[in-house]
Amino acid sequence: MYLEGNEEWNQIHPHDLWVYNKLILSRILGYKCGPVGTQVPKSDFYIVRPCMNLLGMGRFARIEYIHDNTDNYHPGEFWCELFNGEHISIDYQYQKQKLSVIGTRNEEDPIYKWKKWQKIERDIEFPNILKNLHGNYEWINCEFIGNCLIEVHFRQNPDFRFGNDEAIPVWDNEISNDMKNYQYISDSDYYRKGFWIK
Repeated sequence: MYLEGNEEWNQIHPHDLWVYNKLILSRILGYKCGPVGTQVPKSDFYIVRPCMNLLGMGRFARIEYIHDNTDNYHPGEFWCELFNGEHISIDYQYQKQKLSVIGTRNEEDPIYKWKKWQKIERDIEFPNILKNLHGNYEWINCEFIGNCLIEVHFRQNPDFRFGNDEAIPVWDNEISNDMKNYQYISDSDYYRKGFWIK
């Protein structure tokens, strides 16, 4: 089920809305994190991003070096420790894994800018934290970095709705030449124009 923002939001049981608040999710999972206005445990690099973002695409997420206080960031944001490892997106249907994809990006690029998403064989158990939700959701998409759950959506991964095995984003500022054995799909979102898929 591929949902637009309003559809996605309106289908969520009110008692499950905490799942979409990445700060609350991170705190429940025991990560080092806090809202703007709290101090970080030590001077270091952290990810700073909106607590809630139904628009997706990593809008306004960035890595910042924080010395101590966070008063200068937007009140709707939070900070969280950084995780290392593969970025995996999993679609679960009634808590059973159905799709696994891995994302790759250049380190120097903004958080939103992915180089490629590709299907992989990877088993990741459905998160325990989501096993007793109030609503009955056919599809739940979870994103992990290094096996740490970082995001949850009550929908499928929309980038693989074409039956594709790969999705290579084409960005607004890029000139894209035809790619042999790939099909171009126009799919505008934020700074993305579409995908080369196969």
